[in-house]
Amino acid sequence: MDRHERSVYLTFDDGPIPEATPFILDMLKHYGIKATFFMVGDNARKYPELHQRVVDEGHRIGNHTHNHIGGFSYTIREYSYNVEKANAYLHTDLVRPPHGWMRIGQYAWLSRKFKIVMWDLVTRDYSKWMTAEDVLNNVKRYARNGSIITFHDSLKSIDKLQTALPQSIEWLLEEGYSFRTFE
Repeated sequence: MDRHERSVYLTFDDGPIPEATPFILDMLKHYGIKATFFMVGDNARKYPELHQRVVDEGHRIGNHTHNHIGGFSYTIREYSYNVEKANAYLHTDLVRPPHGWMRIGQYAWLSRKFKIVMWDLVTRDYSKWMTAEDVLNNVKRYARNGSIITFHDSLKSIDKLQTALPQSIEWLLEEGYSFRTFE
């Protein structure tokens, strides 16, 4: 991403789920921010109304596989099938591999059809060893021009996000960052 532009990309992995996604959407609406949601296809299948709400509110959708599978445990064919299965629900050209792992062959195969989006700042909001303050401090410590910041709309993260997400957004705004989504 452009390191000369004072902007960041907020992304959310693993949803949509009713316990977390509505809160995130409400916060983004409150601040007038658009983000990218890398959804698990099976979650979009189970919660189509949440998937549709994300779309209706103008956010970008990305594919995070159908079953949140790690690339190293699957062949190119199996992994690609799982991504395509998710895409039957997600209809997107963006993919982010769970855990940031995929084999080079999987990358080569998927990159013919999809834009692969990684990150440079994982907030670690899912870690049981992190507090909301730790998550906020990760944003403050590592955000820079063009950062792709990853939060999670998951059960592991929501207790920390309730504090860390609004505080992170407010800090980023105070620092002069704008918010972008992927084209």
